[in-house]
Amino acid sequence: MKEIELKLQGKLKRLTNKTFKFDERVREGWFSAVYFLKTSEIAKRYKSDAVVTMQFFQKTDDAVLCGTDEAIALVHTFAKNPEELEIMSLKDGDKISAFESVLTITGPYQSFGFLEGMIDGILARRTSVATNVYNVVKAASYSGKQKPIIFMGDRDDHFSQQAGDGYSAYIGGSTAQATHAMSEWWGKKGMGTMPHALIQLFNGDVVAATKAYYETFPEDEIMALVDYNNDVITDSLRVAREFKDKLNAVRLDTSRTMVDQYFFRNQHVLGDFDPRGVNPQLIFALRKALDNEGFNHVKIVASGGFTKERILEFEQQNVPVDMYGVGSSLLNIHIGFTGDNVLLNGKPEAKAGRRYRPNPRLEKVEYDKPSH
Repeated sequence: MKEIELKLQGKLKRLTNKTFKFDERVREGWFSAVYFLKTSEIAKRYKSDAVVTMQFFQKTDDAVLCGTDEAIALVHTFAKNPEELEIMSLKDGDKISAFESVLTITGPYQSFGFLEGMIDGILARRTSVATNVYNVVKAASYSGKQKPIIFMGDRDDHFSQQAGDGYSAYIGGSTAQATHAMSEWWGKKGMGTMPHALIQLFNGDVVAATKAYYETFPEDEIMALVDYNNDVITDSLRVAREFKDKLNAVRLDTSRTMVDQYFFRNQHVLGDFDPRGVNPQLIFALRKALDNEGFNHVKIVASGGFTKERILEFEQQNVPVDMYGVGSSLLNIHIGFTGDNVLLNGKPEAKAGRRYRPNPRLEKVEYDKPSH
């Protein structure tokens, strides 16, 4: 059973290194800024009895916090004498404000100080992705009905980031994800049907490609990709006529540099909008064409360059999209965290402009000895 299931059942308070599987080189300081390593050596030599409080916060607007379980597991796994540290923290999924303390660690600097930069990085990436996904999910609920968001960030960053990004997307509200790795920390498997490469293998014949898919994966819902020939309405109707009730959805992924063939056949509708890519007018026309032939059950999935702003624009116009696929915009790492030492032996001591900011929402974290 995955740790996330135990956590959801209330049997585990926080995820541990059983989930995160940290690189053991963390212990050697391999991923720590060298000046943190040097400071740890100096603290051990000259100030071994000093107790510091390190406080973590971000300066951006409101955000969805993520990465606290991971940061705490990092400390519990690699700090010196972690059972002697006092850790206070918010939880993954908490809404936070600028300058709000989200995590504090109190203890000898040499015990945990070398992990500061890594903790900042964990919180920055996880919170950025969770917040991005949350904002997109919120935009997709504008109509009052929550439309699912498929997290398609596999091609927009190094593959080694997928598990953490997938967990962050889950915290932000997306449970439909493109790869199995994205679901590793939180439970489900990846989802997806066909890429353009499958249609290419069948010489651009979308029906033949969809048939091959269905015969190979008969238990799957059929979602046909229909922009390969840049004629989404024609190909959607071809697939719908062939599969009828078995067709669950069609997906448009038209490039923003292309104009669909529908507009060349219907030039009278042009003139007051940008006809490139996946645009509202194309989707309205597709919905009408499907409905006119009785394919009301076929859902429309839109992907390709979608952002929070673009989804909100579609929703405000009541564009009949049933699901959005979003990738690169969700991986914009724009929320940076800072770790500051703000107390020395329980008394205020910090660089100019920084101060201890108590937060009544912080909860004490009990030490859970990690298993190796």
